[in-house]
Amino acid sequence: MSESGGPLYVGVDWAGGAWVAVAFGPSGFDHAEVFSEVGELWARYGDAAERVLVDVPIGLREDGEGERRCDELAREVLGAQSGSVVTPPVREATRKRRYPAADRVNERKTGRGLSKQAFAVSDGIAAVDELLGNVPEARSAFAEAHAELCFRAFAGDPLGRSKTYAGGYAERMRTLAAYDRDAPPTVQAAAEATGDREVRVADVLDATVLAYTARPGPGELRSLPPDPPTDPQGLPMRIVYRSETPLAGE
Repeated sequence: MSESGGPLYVGVDWAGGAWVAVAFGPSGFDHAEVFSEVGELWARYGDAAERVLVDVPIGLREDGEGERRCDELAREVLGAQSGSVVTPPVREATRKRRYPAADRVNERKTGRGLSKQAFAVSDGIAAVDELLGNVPEARSAFAEAHAELCFRAFAGDPLGRSKTYAGGYAERMRTLAAYDRDAPPTVQAAAEATGDREVRVADVLDATVLAYTARPGPGELRSLPPDPPTDPQGLPMRIVYRSETPLAGE
């Protein structure tokens, strides 16, 4: 529960070895924490959170050609930022610890190699996938989101600059501030809450936009595609966002 006693709405960024979580309660920003394991994240929010949005793929292919439809649609609407959407490894490949082994599995299962960008997030993908497989009650709380898609939905148009540059950071802060005037101090408070953990500003920013998407607010919680297929484990292959109207490309 939040400090005010209501449910929490949580945005979580996989920061390559840590999970950065920003949580809102009914009255606004509640807290931010950094977790070393996704199990710790679930232990903290399993009973407290109404919704947890994570920025790693949920719903994985196990074989076959082609992309997840949600990834194709996300690229269509992101414009210049479409390269931020990676094609996730097949389920078996996410369990491989070394890139050559994961690449071979992906090639054998799908007929295509695995990008190093996708392999870099495999640990996070596998951790969430295993949690949802082992803890069925987590399935109703967790959903996949993508920070760039969330910013795109709030902005109303594709963003022009990468968040790795100062101009891109400023563009995203303006987008959040237009959505909620309290967003700048919220990002600051979330950054301060990470303490001495080595967390990038971009990770805090991404977790914050996911948290804004998770909590009730202007617009509706929608998904690409609107009626998502499920993977062999029954997990929906979708990417959620919040918007007054559906994004083009659906």
